[in-house]
Amino acid sequence: MSIRPVKRVVQSKPTIEGAGVKLRRAFGFGDTQETDPFLLLDDFRNDQPQDYLAGFPWHPHRGIETITYVLAGTVEHGDSLGNRGRLGAGDIQWMTAGRGIMHQEMPQGDAKGRMHGFQLWANLPSALKMTAPRYQDVKASEVPEAVDDDSVRVRVLCGEFWGKKGPVEGVAADPRYLDVFVPAGRRKKLKVETERHAFAYIFEGDGRFAYASKPFGILTEKQVDGEEILVREAVGDRSLVLFDPGDEIDVQAGERGIRFLLVSGKPIEQPVAWYGPIVMNTRAELEQAVNELRNGTFIKS
Repeated sequence: MSIRPVKRVVQSKPTIEGAGVKLRRAFGFGDTQETDPFLLLDDFRNDQPQDYLAGFPWHPHRGIETITYVLAGTVEHGDSLGNRGRLGAGDIQWMTAGRGIMHQEMPQGDAKGRMHGFQLWANLPSALKMTAPRYQDVKASEVPEAVDDDSVRVRVLCGEFWGKKGPVEGVAADPRYLDVFVPAGRRKKLKVETERHAFAYIFEGDGRFAYASKPFGILTEKQVDGEEILVREAVGDRSLVLFDPGDEIDVQAGERGIRFLLVSGKPIEQPVAWYGPIVMNTRAELEQAVNELRNGTFIKS
């Protein structure tokens, strides 16, 4: 077995989306080579209702799958095909936009006004970009949780891990999407197949991801005895960790433990052409989608 080296650690960046929702973007709308088949990861987490209640009104999607995972509060959603629903804490929605839908998502806080969730975009290969749209809505009670002897807990949203199979199936990118908690002071190795791209996104606690015996954290300037020095800090909240190839990752939890998303998938390795939430392979396909939006033929029967 070979430990995956850490390629890079970056902090998610403040971003405003929808009708004024304040969120943090781990990656998206840039070079997809390192994260293929994944295109974007947003962390929408806020304690101030005025920063999220405007939501994400009607907008188009084509050529991708969107995965929404809610941890606190609720998200009411609807689309141009007549689908309606509400996602609560621990629920998942895996939406295959395919040839196109109009969609809206309106977040609501919990009793204390808190809202927290993630949205991940997965690319569709060219052969499936114009497939029929579909939904997979999954309740929290349907998501299996595996607990190891050392109290490490893993919720399996998609894919197979430690003998548990996630409830989301038939996704083109064949991803594994895990919600991992490693208790304080524990060190854990987690398997990730070599042929997959993989990343971790930390949202609680802190820790260190290592290869061999060398810890890798965020390089930070600090003053010690009046002198500025560079030190490796533990990777903490809202940090994205990108991994190089290997068979497994190695994480050492800090004093508060560490909780993170561990996402991996097989690269599609096809050209990516962006126009917001429309992702195709060529500029000509994007222009066709925009023209269809303008003339009212975007939604296919």
